[in-house]
Amino acid sequence: MPLPKLPTKPAALLSPKDYPKASQGTHKKTTESELKTATNSKSKVNVKVLPVPNLKTPVSPAKEVARVATTTLTKTTQQPTTINKSKHNPAKSPVSKAADKKGIAKLFVLDTNVLMHDPTSLFRFEEHDIYLPMITLEELDDHKKGMSEVARNARQISRSLDALVGEIENEDIEQGIELSKLGNKDAKGRLFFQTKLQGGSLPQGLPQGKADNQILGVVRALEAEFPGRPIVLVSKDINMRIKARALGLPAEDYFNDHVLEDSDLLYTGIVQLPNDFWSKHGKGIETWQENRNGISTTFYRITGPLIPSLLVNQFVYMEPNNGEASFYGQVRQINGKTAVLQTLRDYGHSKHSVWGVTSRNREQNFALNLLMDPECDFVTLLGQAGTGKTLLALAAGLAQVLETKTYNEIIVTRVTVPVGEDIGFLPGTEEEKMSPWMGAFDDNLEVLNKSDNDAGDWGRAATQDLIRSKIKIKSLNFMRGRTFVNKFLIIDEAQNLTPKQVKTLVTRAGPGTKIICLGNIAQIDTPYLTEGSSGLTYVVDRFKGWSHSGHVTLARGERSRLADHASEIL
Repeated sequence: MPLPKLPTKPAALLSPKDYPKASQGTHKKTTESELKTATNSKSKVNVKVLPVPNLKTPVSPAKEVARVATTTLTKTTQQPTTINKSKHNPAKSPVSKAADKKGIAKLFVLDTNVLMHDPTSLFRFEEHDIYLPMITLEELDDHKKGMSEVARNARQISRSLDALVGEIENEDIEQGIELSKLGNKDAKGRLFFQTKLQGGSLPQGLPQGKADNQILGVVRALEAEFPGRPIVLVSKDINMRIKARALGLPAEDYFNDHVLEDSDLLYTGIVQLPNDFWSKHGKGIETWQENRNGISTTFYRITGPLIPSLLVNQFVYMEPNNGEASFYGQVRQINGKTAVLQTLRDYGHSKHSVWGVTSRNREQNFALNLLMDPECDFVTLLGQAGTGKTLLALAAGLAQVLETKTYNEIIVTRVTVPVGEDIGFLPGTEEEKMSPWMGAFDDNLEVLNKSDNDAGDWGRAATQDLIRSKIKIKSLNFMRGRTFVNKFLIIDEAQNLTPKQVKTLVTRAGPGTKIICLGNIAQIDTPYLTEGSSGLTYVVDRFKGWSHSGHVTLARGERSRLADHASEIL
């Protein structure tokens, strides 16, 4: 059976080794009735695609994005998914690893920065106990004033501690307070406070009045008091951990906020099919065509062993080396070992250009298919500098705001984290204050504003004014409480957002709103955030497989040959 020849531009593509090959995996089990529905159906012409099994089909997909964001991003008390459990985890200390092998409950001494980084950290150590030195409470009190994120976290953890110690007798505090008292059933350990002066012997060169050294002294005193119990210091401060290791004290990072242990395991949204895919999955194949949004697309219903390892809205491709036509598709439905694949539109062709922009490689074509899909309400694009994230998002937004009228306007926002020294307060309105941070969008608008030379200066100026009137620049500081209806929302530099900030933004979506998250997790400027704990990594992992969201990792720079060469050698 001939395969669709889409797209027809295989040049400038990455090596196949850059993407994981499809392999057999586990998937959510389906009922027998659902399997019969998928396998007993016969080939038809102009058949309507069935709703995605095991997912409740909403009446209006756009109205569901805020609900899904709330349900998928509020699992703060649940341990994040670990992808590769057999992979060596350098964050754990030898004492902690030995205790895990023996099944012994540990006593974690928490540094202040752990509590201020994650206010729910008290309840995320499962069956282990927690010890809070008195200097930790002193530092919490010093940081509780103000409106910053750190101050809000300090106040939240203070309220949690107040609820835990409420109605507890003084003599019972030394026995430990059950952490499950407030309803956190996963927290099966106890909370201990420093109720007496513990003088641990530290080297004479260390200043005794410094808070970090006092915590180190408490850890050493606890080791002397409980010689048979594994005691581990948990801190987000790298120098604190190095100092503890130098003194022979077990210390490790707080990694319960990490979505992934290794950023290389992050979901890419793309998978390469093996060369024998059609021979193993072509038996009983069904094919039909549908006209969706004025575009004729081809669908395939296939069954085989590799289907459970795929996800809904994941892109699949196969580029044979024997001269056969390449296949590019997107997974639309999964039901056990049966899936529906949809062919893609070739945005690399000039007649399918989006606001004058055409895709230059395979990944950009995948990204434009997501950006131009009205059924996809949440899109995340990852990639290094120069891969075209901002240009593709802006071009798709302008085409759907000014041409198809799908959305009313484009809203652009980003985190205001400077790379160098801060330039201080800026005068003007909200948009004028945000304009220095939006240089990337201004550069891309200059490319997209190229109009017909026959229009003259007046025509070009009118076009630019029209485009500017449809783009609003907003600050993150004023997002709480807002609801965006029929908007094309672009969140730039999303790797600098915390999971809580991402949740605040995504839950702003009202009916008919599409949210685009752009970022490069290799360029994180926010303190205490890593590639594994970034909010962008968080939403990519949590939203994968949802029928109205999609993700693509752009892996090839298309800015210029100079920029590409500089990124390789510098």
